[in-house]
Amino acid sequence: MPEKGEKSIGELVSELTQEVRMLFRQEMELFSVEMKGKALHAAKDAAAIGVGGVLLYSGLLVLLAAIVLGLATVMPAWGAALLVAFVCIGAGIALVLQGQKDLAHMKVKPEQTAESVKETAQWAKTLKSTSSHRRTSFGSRSDIRKAI
Repeated sequence: MPEKGEKSIGELVSELTQEVRMLFRQEMELFSVEMKGKALHAAKDAAAIGVGGVLLYSGLLVLLAAIVLGLATVMPAWGAALLVAFVCIGAGIALVLQGQKDLAHMKVKPEQTAESVKETAQWAKTLKSTSSHRRTSFGSRSDIRKAI
């Protein structure tokens, strides 16, 4: 029978189970937070690519308008349209390239969660080896009863 202040095996197992559940919940929360952050970053990069595409398309339309105006009449208005087209195309190219670069370098793997799971697995292995060592160190049932 355990002395005052000592916990029984059942209480220890119950406490260990509760702590493992809490650890698992914390691992899932970490995973969720990490993946939300990565999804937000990917959404921002995708938005930059989208805006860049719209600017490229707008630039192409203005460039076509400038070519049409330049060929239809020889007037200074086409020069302004050509300038606006090149500015839109340049800005669009810059945004698309930056968004692609950021997406290419983004790490999708939840690194903090993976590291934490590895630590938990290592801890569980040491716990298992410690408990199996204790079980095999007793010679008979009477030795086990004495230890309990």
